[in-house]
Amino acid sequence: MQLDPQDQYRRAVAFARLHEGERAFVMANAWDAGSALLLGQLGFPALGTTSAGLAFCLGRADGANLVRRDEALANARSIVAATALPVSGDLESCYADCAEEVARTVRLAAEAGLVGASIEDATGDPGDPVRPLREAADRVAAAVDAARALPFPFTLTARAENHLHGRDDLKDTIARLQAYEEAGADVLYAPALPDADAIRAVRAAVGKPLNVLAGGRPPLSVDELSACGATRISVGSAFARAALGGFLQAAREVRDRGTFSFTGQAPAHREINHLMAARPPV
Repeated sequence: MQLDPQDQYRRAVAFARLHEGERAFVMANAWDAGSALLLGQLGFPALGTTSAGLAFCLGRADGANLVRRDEALANARSIVAATALPVSGDLESCYADCAEEVARTVRLAAEAGLVGASIEDATGDPGDPVRPLREAADRVAAAVDAARALPFPFTLTARAENHLHGRDDLKDTIARLQAYEEAGADVLYAPALPDADAIRAVRAAVGKPLNVLAGGRPPLSVDELSACGATRISVGSAFARAALGGFLQAAREVRDRGTFSFTGQAPAHREINHLMAARPPV
């Protein structure tokens, strides 16, 4: 399905405006059309895709360049078609080795109906997981140029992946986000910042809206993350992992105990079927 240009423009403007609020909003991450439909009915204002959730659904490990660009965009297209909400794409490192292909990925993302996307500075190589800063910033700039050429306000998020890869160097993370801000990114994001102090330090160092990943130990609430300076809160793969966690718990009960008590906790078929039938107008 090709999204109507006026509808895409409406979604894009709505998504951009969400970043102007005083309180952080939650961008819920869907991993397929069904999860997108349910999240939309629960009242979230915007959705994101999740590269990890998609990889797990495909039976692959995340973060190892095992999902192709066409697969990620097909998944994004199905999520966009299942909701009337703005959808931002988790596009990993834009599935590209060069700046020209980074820009092409952004254009293809827009064709898939997305109104925003993220670009990471990760490599997918466990031996050298994060790109050199200058190279990463040039890739962000290429993504920004492609986004600005679109006929609607495409929200480009630049991600510094240090803390997801055990590189707990907050000074370098901040330097990266500042470089990505200078390159023109609309939103800045450093997943897995260790604590509230780190979030506040990032907030003080950059001028663009800040996305924060939900979770941590202990996990901070929406109000607490807002107080730290978050503009947007994403859940990443957490909803997908929660769904898989329930599935594994149920399967292990059957395997280990030969019982089926999990069925008492599962939503009724009629309830899920009713929700799936109530597709919003798109």
